Amino acid sequence: PQLVADMASQFLLGLQKESVEGCLKHFPGHGDTKADTHYGYAESLKTWDELKDCEMIPFQKGIATGAQMVMTAHVCLPNVTGGSIPSTLSPMILGDILRGRLGFKGVIITDSMGMGAITQQYSPEEAAIVAIEAGVDIVLDPADYVSAFEAVVSAVESGRISMARIDESVSRVLELKKKILRQRGQLLI
Repeated sequence: PQLVADMASQFLLGLQKESVEGCLKHFPGHGDTKADTHYGYAESLKTWDELKDCEMIPFQKGIATGAQMVMTAHVCLPNVTGGSIPSTLSPMILGDILRGRLGFKGVIITDSMGMGAITQQYSPEEAAIVAIEAGVDIVLDPADYVSAFEAVVSAVESGRISMARIDESVSRVLELKKKILRQRGQLLI
């Protein structure tokens, strides 16, 4: 884990030097899963203490190095969350752990929402809504873009997702865009 952390942080620094923002992935780790989330359900049976001693080390160092984006994994962690929800849709994994314990303040982006680990358990509409409720800022590649978008709009209109929650994500994405444009000398304010 330490070697991966050191290599990833050096890679991030190299990207940052060239005004490119790297993305840490796949949070909270995919290393000991036996299944492939492209095709269906995958889980890690590690406990939080086991994750802290291994998978979290590269993420912690990447965050400390200034990573502005983290991509989620659709891996389930039943010994951490107490259930079979994919990490991408888990408020505990994204809110309590990534934002809380690890202090990540940047943009959270999902892995492709068209992957089997999501599509076999959730409709595109429900997956997009639950991901945003869990703390995701960008829903990547839903299985049906139009229905996912319309479902999120309806969830905001009905109050299921607050406009403040949407504004949080929009603010993070816009701040990242401004940072990149400033670094490239393309934003003068």
